[in-house]
Amino acid sequence: MSCKESNLWYYAMKDEMNSMKNNGVWDLVELPNEMKVIGWKWVFKTKRDSLGNIKRYKARLVAKGFNQKEIIDYIETFSPVSKKDFLRVILALIAYFDLELHQMDVKTAFLSGVGGGLYKTT
Repeated sequence: MSCKESNLWYYAMKDEMNSMKNNGVWDLVELPNEMKVIGWKWVFKTKRDSLGNIKRYKARLVAKGFNQKEIIDYIETFSPVSKKDFLRVILALIAYFDLELHQMDVKTAFLSGVGGGLYKTT
């Protein structure tokens, strides 16, 4: 955090934390016996416009869940994806019914599995 853009990265981190708080992403719970907390890290990225100019600074707080074990630490995983065929159907329906299409940028996305707390077995 010693670069000249450090204050911009700080505000990006603060924005991410506020977004998680406002969306109720986690509940503070007591750590079960013989469990330890999963680590986390910040991932930083600059978003650029079509000319290559920096549009905004994006910070994302991510859990290091790669060492979790299925059934022990989580039951299900979810990966939101969209296939080209689905997009074609939606666009066809929009054209057929003469609807308006609006684009939106999802600033933050929160995914959670059933029973997937942020702790792991020792």
